[in-house]
Amino acid sequence: MLAEKALVALTALKRLESERGLGVHEGTTDQVRRALEAAGILFIESGQGRGVMFLHETSGTETRQGRVRSRRETS
Repeated sequence: MLAEKALVALTALKRLESERGLGVHEGTTDQVRRALEAAGILFIESGQGRGVMFLHETSGTETRQGRVRSRRETS
């Protein structure tokens, strides 16, 4: 689904996700980043490291602590 939203080939997305550090075109990385940002994911970088923040409510179930549980946890 992400490859489709980012308008990139599935093989390119698999290369980007690879733990072996396979190379991908910078344009592919940018398109995937833009698709994730459009879905409400904010990329964060500070002196303490890198991370992400979810800007929109997801399809999971909200817990008391405010953490969103995955569908797998709620089943």
